[in-house]
Amino acid sequence: MAVELAFSVRDLAQTRFAVSPMWEVGPSCRLLFSGAAGTHPVHRVWAAQVRPRLTAAGLDRGWLAELVPPSGYVPDFLNPAPPGPGATLGEELERIRTAPAGRIREDLDRLRDEQGRLGPRARGLHAAPRERLPRLVAEIETYWELAIAPYWARIRAVLDADVFHRIRQITEHGAAHLFHDLHPSVSWHDDSLRLTRRRRPLPRSSAGDGLLLIPSVFIGPIPFTRVTPPDPPQLAYPARGTGALWERRPAACTGALAPVLGRSRALLLAELETPATTTELARRTGLSTAGVSQYLAALRAAGLVSAHRAGRSVLYARTSAADVLLTAAAGGPPARRRTPAEPGTEP
Repeated sequence: MAVELAFSVRDLAQTRFAVSPMWEVGPSCRLLFSGAAGTHPVHRVWAAQVRPRLTAAGLDRGWLAELVPPSGYVPDFLNPAPPGPGATLGEELERIRTAPAGRIREDLDRLRDEQGRLGPRARGLHAAPRERLPRLVAEIETYWELAIAPYWARIRAVLDADVFHRIRQITEHGAAHLFHDLHPSVSWHDDSLRLTRRRRPLPRSSAGDGLLLIPSVFIGPIPFTRVTPPDPPQLAYPARGTGALWERRPAACTGALAPVLGRSRALLLAELETPATTTELARRTGLSTAGVSQYLAALRAAGLVSAHRAGRSVLYARTSAADVLLTAAAGGPPARRRTPAEPGTEP
């Protein structure tokens, strides 16, 4: 089955790209809670690091586990239209927090109809949206800190690179070429966007003006659409370069960095290939926990390390600036990301 979304000149003029934190939260939850991430060809390394944290925090039995089923519909209110090209999680959560009660109930009714039932938290949200929404938002914030924030610099680099590539396509070849190259299930025909995998009709009369194109590293292999007037329709698609997202970076030459940063700080940056706590870093490096904390504070002040709350612990992660520094120290130019042979698919 194929459906079409008609475009006027006005709609085409209002088509834009956006990066959306919530379009990473929902699809990544689905991967983790469905169990598919453990064998996923791309995300299994990330899942192995993240799943124990979520289990320890009880999120595998929480709000998101009920609202994001292993397959099928996800309530539209969880993916509000990003207000700009690079929305923050806080901006999107504010839109979720202020979503109309009628909209929430309508979405939950559809979820119940498709899944056959609602879980206890979802039923409570249906009964009292205003009272329950703050709890859902709080859980999303916790999930973000545990599962996404420590990796956000790496994820965001892939998303930004995808948007840059798509914009260059429009500049060089026009919008029709962009749509033909976006994903095999998406094509442009006679002033309409054809979606071969969408089940429900998509008349322009039931959608807002324009179109929001949102790359995501966790969506795949089929794009998702969200249509909730008066917002523009959203098309979330697999970002190019996702296949190389979790590849190990070039080994750091700590000897070259030691005279600049100090041996211990250079060693800690090399160890932060994956996010870790001070205790983990002390165990790996043989440094004292107090020393690790002191060095991490200095690296954080220099913009080379970021910190993310994980329950009672703090996870430290390298920033994109640190990745560039380590790549240069390894003796090569900034690493170019390999992209899949077919745009929008994962190897």
